[in-house]
Amino acid sequence: MEDAANFVNSGNLSRKVVAVAAGEAHTLALTGDGCVYSWGRGILGRLGRGSEEDELFPVPVKFENPNSSGDTIKIVGIAAGAYHSLALADDGTVWCWGYNIYGQLGVTEEDSHDSSGDKSLVPCLLKKFLELHPPDSSTDTPEEERTASLKICSVKAGGMMSLAIDSLGALWMWGNCPLKSKEGGFSLVSSFIPTPVWDFHGHTVVKIACGNEHVVALVSAGESYLGEDLVCYSWGNNNHGQLGFGDRESRPNPEVVKAFDQESPWSIYEVACGAFHTALLTHKKSATDTSASMCWTFGLGDNGQLGHGTTQSELLPMPVKELPQHVHLISVDCGLFHTSVVSSAGDVWSWGMEKGLGLCPDASFVGTDSGDALSPRLISCTPYQPRFPESIQVTCGAAHTVIVAQEGYKIWSWGRGRSGVLGNGKAVDFYTPTLVLWPPLIEDFKQEEQKSGEEKETEAVTENDEKLASALNELKLLQTRFSVMERYASILHGSIFGKPFDESDIPASLRNSGVFDIAKEWESMLEEADRSKLSRLEIFYRNMIAGVKDKLMKRRIKEIIKECLPASEFAKQNT
Repeated sequence: MEDAANFVNSGNLSRKVVAVAAGEAHTLALTGDGCVYSWGRGILGRLGRGSEEDELFPVPVKFENPNSSGDTIKIVGIAAGAYHSLALADDGTVWCWGYNIYGQLGVTEEDSHDSSGDKSLVPCLLKKFLELHPPDSSTDTPEEERTASLKICSVKAGGMMSLAIDSLGALWMWGNCPLKSKEGGFSLVSSFIPTPVWDFHGHTVVKIACGNEHVVALVSAGESYLGEDLVCYSWGNNNHGQLGFGDRESRPNPEVVKAFDQESPWSIYEVACGAFHTALLTHKKSATDTSASMCWTFGLGDNGQLGHGTTQSELLPMPVKELPQHVHLISVDCGLFHTSVVSSAGDVWSWGMEKGLGLCPDASFVGTDSGDALSPRLISCTPYQPRFPESIQVTCGAAHTVIVAQEGYKIWSWGRGRSGVLGNGKAVDFYTPTLVLWPPLIEDFKQEEQKSGEEKETEAVTENDEKLASALNELKLLQTRFSVMERYASILHGSIFGKPFDESDIPASLRNSGVFDIAKEWESMLEEADRSKLSRLEIFYRNMIAGVKDKLMKRRIKEIIKECLPASEFAKQNT
């Protein structure tokens, strides 16, 4: 298989991932040629595959052009909510699929050809954007031009809501949205129709993020975005201080977060929301060296997701002080109860529930390695390669993390793997990064899809199809064998050492030369073991030897009885 350098040189955009997004238990990937792949839990149609089956590794999502032209739809943006997905095409149209109980797809049953009302199993065109007028109050512009000028240029999703930014810098919301109630207070209102947020009229919304019930927006101080003039606004539920105002009072309308207003010395460039917490990336305004980043977090801290070394919630933005001072952070994202960042050098830090993995306590991750990470924990790519080379983006699902690196040609994932959410062909949890099966195996064998539909229907099974079937069957067999061996090794390793088997546990001699010097490795292991580990080994082997001796004794007794039994039977026959 070609390496990443050859891919880059050949311009193979179909294998280059330019963006990833993660939901509660599913993942999306966008390639440079405008295709979308999905994997993970399929229930509620969130994978867009036309069914609710789980997918253990990346599979393509098909978009059917509503026009009869048959032109290919090129996707340029993706987003994932808890149980739904969004895609933005290069012509500004928005596509959506998955759960729709709160209207987060922006479509009704009549709009979807594969929908049961509360969900859509395949991508549906969000037609309302084609009908709505852009939020432009200019009365001098003809209505036809105002409508034609509207084009969505960014999409985002979180929880049960969806958001979009149009080419005029206006923000649109639909789904389970925080709005002003009839009594004047805060409430969550279900909306099946995208609605403009008029509070930012005269300004440009540049970036947005949303949690379960709150929204954070980075908005230009003036009419247009000039580079370092972003102001932070937030609104919605504030029961844990996730809005950053220093109190727990919810807001139905956007308000400026004082720590990041127009007078702030900090320039914000990234924002992310967990279920009930918020994270921001900043650097000093007008600094000669803008490579030094600061990560700020606030909101719920019960599981260490704020990274401040405690489980306390924070009502105001606080810097994550244990991150290195002189690194440039390029991406941040929040899961349900964990947070992850990646630097331009490829260092990844994570903190929060279950050592920053985001796993819930029932993950059976026990022993000295279990527990929440209250401060940033450096995640190594492999035991021999700490950094993720040429990193692009990190994204967090509810209980898993995905990073795109090697300029987009490799994807790693870790955390909760049930339903195939990690994309590595398995449905088990991984506590260290594992490679996503990318590019999908089918891409190595299938012919270029340039043939007409009629040719595909009449063509017999090709040699490539046979190769693909053979390769997939062999892969399944290898995966089964490997899975059995891996479980067996993990059981033995867990019984002896009291923790799950990790790639770093492979002996150095076997790793480096392929020859396993058991005597040497045993001696090295005993030399490096601390007192508690040696005590555990002593107990284990003492119990094992006692069990072996007991079994030998029982078998010897059976043999003696067998030897004596014929003599006793002979004596009985002659009495």
